[in-house]
Amino acid sequence: MPEGRVVEALFEGLCRRHPVDLRPQPGMAERWEISPDGRTYTFYLRADARWSDGSPLTADDFRYSFRRFLAPETLGEYGYQLWYVKNAKRFSTQGAAPGERVEVELPRAAGAVNTSAPPTLVGTLRRVETAGDRKTFHVEIDGRIRKFSSQPADADVERCAWVLLHFDEVGVRVVNPRRLELTLEHPTPYFLDILSFYPLSPVNRRCLETHGAPQWTRAENLVSNGPFRMQWRRIRDRIRLVKNEQYWNRDAVKLGVVDVLAVEGSTTMLNMYLTGQADWITDVPPMVAPELMASRPQEFAPTPMLGTYFYRFNVTKPPFDKAEVRRALTLAIDRRSIVDTAARMGQVPAYSLVPPGIAGYDPAECGAENLDEARRLLAAAGFPGGRGFPKFELVYNTQDAHKAIAEMIQDRWKRTLGIDVGLRNLEWGVFLDTVRMLDYRTARASWIGDYADPNTFLDMFMSKNENNQTGWSDAEYDRLVEAAAAEADPVRRMRTLRAAETILMRELPIMPIYFYVSRDLVRPYVRGFHKNVRDEHPLWALEIDDAERREVLAREARR
Repeated sequence: MPEGRVVEALFEGLCRRHPVDLRPQPGMAERWEISPDGRTYTFYLRADARWSDGSPLTADDFRYSFRRFLAPETLGEYGYQLWYVKNAKRFSTQGAAPGERVEVELPRAAGAVNTSAPPTLVGTLRRVETAGDRKTFHVEIDGRIRKFSSQPADADVERCAWVLLHFDEVGVRVVNPRRLELTLEHPTPYFLDILSFYPLSPVNRRCLETHGAPQWTRAENLVSNGPFRMQWRRIRDRIRLVKNEQYWNRDAVKLGVVDVLAVEGSTTMLNMYLTGQADWITDVPPMVAPELMASRPQEFAPTPMLGTYFYRFNVTKPPFDKAEVRRALTLAIDRRSIVDTAARMGQVPAYSLVPPGIAGYDPAECGAENLDEARRLLAAAGFPGGRGFPKFELVYNTQDAHKAIAEMIQDRWKRTLGIDVGLRNLEWGVFLDTVRMLDYRTARASWIGDYADPNTFLDMFMSKNENNQTGWSDAEYDRLVEAAAAEADPVRRMRTLRAAETILMRELPIMPIYFYVSRDLVRPYVRGFHKNVRDEHPLWALEIDDAERREVLAREARR
């Protein structure tokens, strides 16, 4: 979410979300049409859609961006969000079949990585040979069969990076510069919500291919299309955003300058807020939360969110490869004590991944605290009384509340199960890399729904989802989530998703802890800040009442 707030200020997709009720509304597309069968979406781009450098933004920019987003080279963690588009998953996973047109991407020349597009050949796939992990693709190009592999074993096999289904076969079609057509595999009721999500924003091809990654994201290089542009960035200090005068709705953007502060500690955040250095902070120390709710109810009023705080287990590392161990650890924690003592903002204990409150869905639960059963399961796994259980580390990112919760769980597992747990606190970027690379045993995690549907939580733990990050895989779980995606009947669809969550709560590659509430502390002179279930507050919708700001800060200075 911290990164998302910045990205949503800098970029905008075909749709954007209404700041009050989060309904998809026109963004770069001024309007759209949906076919009667719900599978084809036609978007009409604005005549004044422009990049921050003044160049036109066209349907071709979306086609380029979606192709890059889906390409296996990019390894986008959210790539699966576009797999609803016809043949998008097959493109991402090298799923071309014999007889189909393919793109053979060759290795880039030295020094060309992440800049220009890789050299590409076009042909027809005739055959695929598999030998262990190595695949050899027989492709007919200009009437001649050529063999390609990313791991060539024979002299007559050419090295390639990827052999992909030709992108023309994917349901992304440019009708003209202002008209884009997307065809889906099946009707998807939340597809416009997905298109409102910031990973589906376009990127500027000339910027990206001129500068390469990550240099294209530097302030002096970045070309964006959102309500703001990046003026400068100082590492570990702030990112300065300024109003983008090329933005189609620039007259509605009231803030001229926004400083996004790089602050990890919630105590430091609070001090900056109380001394007038910040107008909005996204977290407060749990110890002072009750006092703030009482003394500043207009500024701090936590409300329920569509989000879950949980721990991941790395099931590729013993003993967490045993479901009995994961279930024992999950049954042993005291969620009520955690929310009352460490969280202290009205969070609700969680026994499922999907939060309550989604219309038509009844979450499947893992079961409440049961120490006797936890001890029995641990003994059944070979660790009676915790004997022989290897010491491991619980990893969390820097934040006071995360530390307090980790310490409570550490103490609980030691006292009730006889298990020794170390704690490892990591800086945010290092933490993300550590979890992504499965270099952990147990790690703190959270998920805020990208849209109001159980699928946004459940598809994350499918086998090939980049956001899974547990090493867990279950064929029946995958089948059920995929079946739900294709199910037209809403009641059967929710029933199928619940069956999938039942498997997840039985196998427990994750340990639900609590459901989120918002933790924003916002000055009363900030206008346009509306509570919602995703805690999403677009900067383009906010403004400052300068007269009230002067009055508030002067009053506080006199205290």
